[in-house]
Amino acid sequence: MNTENSYHYGVIERAIQEISDRSAEKLSLEEVASGVGLSPSHFQRVFSQWAGVSPKRYQQYLTLDHAKSLLTERHSLLETAHTTGLSGSSRLHDLFLRWEAMSPGEYARGGAGLTINWGWFDTPFGDTLAMGTDRGLCGLAFAAEQGRETTMDDMTSRWPAATFRENSDAVRPWVEAAITMTGDTKLHLIGGPFQIKVWEALLQIPSGHVTTYSDIAQAIGSPKAVRAVGTAVGRNPVSWLIPCHRALRKSGGLGGYHWGLGVKRALLAWESARLEGAA
Repeated sequence: MNTENSYHYGVIERAIQEISDRSAEKLSLEEVASGVGLSPSHFQRVFSQWAGVSPKRYQQYLTLDHAKSLLTERHSLLETAHTTGLSGSSRLHDLFLRWEAMSPGEYARGGAGLTINWGWFDTPFGDTLAMGTDRGLCGLAFAAEQGRETTMDDMTSRWPAATFRENSDAVRPWVEAAITMTGDTKLHLIGGPFQIKVWEALLQIPSGHVTTYSDIAQAIGSPKAVRAVGTAVGRNPVSWLIPCHRALRKSGGLGGYHWGLGVKRALLAWESARLEGAA
């Protein structure tokens, strides 16, 4: 990732944090720009290029009521026939994801025989840990709220028998494709059969739309397993690309998010902004 992009991602990260922390206020362009050390015109240009809308408009998507609005306006009803007949690919933004799942037997071995490369990356949503096998990304985690050490311990504990090797270059192309929304990336889903079903359903929710935990349970043919679905959503190791942030409570509440509700709100706001900008 080039230095300019890394710098801009840092600017956007700080701006999102400032807007989120003061979401109850109506911050002016000048106030947010000053907080990140840019002139108002420069900040407006950088932010709008990334989000697709102005900082002022983006603030509206960070409100607590935004999730309820999404359920009313852009609620995706997942159909069982469609979900169970998945082809194994899905569109997310302008990024084409190709994925394959580990077999149940492989999963049961806890990652034995796997070498998982990892590295830290700057993204607009904060410090991000990426992990991947030779078959694709198997982990993408946001460390903004938990810190690097806790995030690393969390991810490595999921595949205790695997060999972990620091090697940013091995996963960088997939991470950059995801962040810049250009090119292809591959996912290697490492989970149990029920988890994989839930993650497959998540991949069917279009960017800028949301669904509910009960809708997912219905779609995978287990309508009474709402609590188990919630657990599987929370255990999704590839955040953002497998969009667990798009699962909400029926009430319109955000529900949980493994990497922090501030990150979840920022992801939903960004997707709404991009959808509006494209329209």
